[in-house]
Amino acid sequence: MDLYFSPLACSMATRVALYEAGAEANYLEVDPPTKKVLDDGTDFRTVNPIGLVPTLRTDEGVVLTENAAILQYVADRFPQSGLGAAEGIDRTRLHQWLCFIGTELHKGLFIPLLDRKAPQETKAYALEKNLSRLDYLDNYLKGRDFLLDHFSVADAYLVTVINWTMATPPIELAKWPNVKAYHDRLRQRPSVAKAIAEEFELYKAEQARKKAAA
Repeated sequence: MDLYFSPLACSMATRVALYEAGAEANYLEVDPPTKKVLDDGTDFRTVNPIGLVPTLRTDEGVVLTENAAILQYVADRFPQSGLGAAEGIDRTRLHQWLCFIGTELHKGLFIPLLDRKAPQETKAYALEKNLSRLDYLDNYLKGRDFLLDHFSVADAYLVTVINWTMATPPIELAKWPNVKAYHDRLRQRPSVAKAIAEEFELYKAEQARKKAAA
């Protein structure tokens, strides 16, 4: 399968999940400004017209988009990994957390803060409206190792998003000690540590390309 990604973007969650599952994949880096696939220079929008990562092409040639859907596919494709959840309420809770991370944290809180073109008023509004989501998460994680009773694709997504606090100074993670402890703990997990280290090196190369082109 092929995973189209950009370094340290939300697509890193799928890399973590694939490493956790011990799955083989081709990792194809997409340059965010140009939407070019760096491996061959092709236009990524011929694969995903919206131009957003992650995008996954399965071994059967099916193209999947949207982070939550791709993560659930990986969990179902590799059931031995334990990344998913059993049918019934456990699976619904997995869906619940994927939705929460995607809407309340990823899009609601972090995207306005990470967008360099967003007005300061927009950033201030996002903080005012959505910091309470971290309060909720901090309370939930008290005494818990994971979002469910085991490491799941929801944790792969959450640790990826929480990792963005390094680039969002208004969010001081120490204010949410349970979230910070969760993030520190999961960063030591082999699949997460490997993904972060590899993508950080790619991110530095990406920044160097931008500087050279400026």
